Amino acid sequence: MDMNRDNVMRLLKTARGQIDGIIKMIEDGRYCMDISSQLLSTAAIVKSANMQIIETHMSTCVKQAFESGNADDKINEIMLLISKMNK
Repeated sequence: MDMNRDNVMRLLKTARGQIDGIIKMIEDGRYCMDISSQLLSTAAIVKSANMQIIETHMSTCVKQAFESGNADDKINEIMLLISKMNK
């Protein structure tokens, strides 16, 4: 995770800031479509952070599992994650 840690942290902190802004928008009674647009933007940032974490996992943990002949657990783990992402 070290290689992407700083970037993932930056993305998550940006998303946190956006969520604070969205809460303020709701409190201020801002236009619904503006709020929805900000929610979509925040969701895209969180999705990007998640993809970076998954990419790191695949290139480290999953790769090591295949090299050591213990891939079945990692394959099942990834399949479960894909199932959750598709809901």
